[in-house]
Amino acid sequence: MINGVINVYKEKGYTSHDVVAKLRGIFKQKKIGHTGTLDPQAEGVLPVCLGNGTKLCDMLTDKRKEYVAEFLFGITTDTQDMTGSVVSEKKVSVTPEEAREAILGFLGGYEQVPPMYSACKVNGKRLYELAREGKEVKRSARPVTIYELEILSMELPEATIRVVCSKGTYIRTLCHDIGQRLGCGAAMKTLLRTRVDRFALSDAKKLSEIEEIVRAGEEGRIVLPVDEMFAGLPAVTVKEAFSGAVQNGNPLFLRQIIGKSGWTDGEQVRVYDCEGRFYGIYAFFVMKGCFKPVKMFLER
Repeated sequence: MINGVINVYKEKGYTSHDVVAKLRGIFKQKKIGHTGTLDPQAEGVLPVCLGNGTKLCDMLTDKRKEYVAEFLFGITTDTQDMTGSVVSEKKVSVTPEEAREAILGFLGGYEQVPPMYSACKVNGKRLYELAREGKEVKRSARPVTIYELEILSMELPEATIRVVCSKGTYIRTLCHDIGQRLGCGAAMKTLLRTRVDRFALSDAKKLSEIEEIVRAGEEGRIVLPVDEMFAGLPAVTVKEAFSGAVQNGNPLFLRQIIGKSGWTDGEQVRVYDCEGRFYGIYAFFVMKGCFKPVKMFLER
């Protein structure tokens, strides 16, 4: 079984589930999961986890993401993008300066109401399932953060923006909210995800490219090993005599490891055995004088 993370370029027309299903066929293994849904009409970076790398899925979902979105003022739809049914159309009478001020006004934190056509759950049911039944329910606003917001172009009634945002941010809802602030409405036309944490668009591979690489037996050059995701953490090696302790996920005491000294409380490390196998992430507890597991990756 192959373990790690692969940077997939999700093309338009595919759901994130479609990508996982196709990769299961390409890699001939079932244990594969994606790190956050991209709408079928959106494209761009979709990190996909393989094997024991699937334990990273929730960690990558929490990372910052970068998008480039094109949207149209003067129209609202039930999906908040141009794939939906038109709800209203209004004349766009705002000036470029007013539009610019409204867009940049969303920089920072704000309360965002998830769209009806989304995977969020209300009373155990996905919102998009309710929307397809013609139902609309009240949704609670959730705090999101827009870390960076840049206007790439503006030729009213259209604009293109680059957004760096926190997890859970819906870019089509951001476009919709900008339109609401201006009083004319807006709907997203296109969405390209250009980065998820360390995974950039320039390195993403389409499914057809991945298939060719795997067929050639060169998957090692596109699958990032799990421990590389934690490259910024110091590494320690468990002494051979204590390998059983780490295999069982037990705490590790300083006498059982080879590594630096002077650990701080809560400091995390990558743990390897003497043969260089990566076991997982441990954190140091000063009061106990030992490391305890945070997340284990090597399966017995």
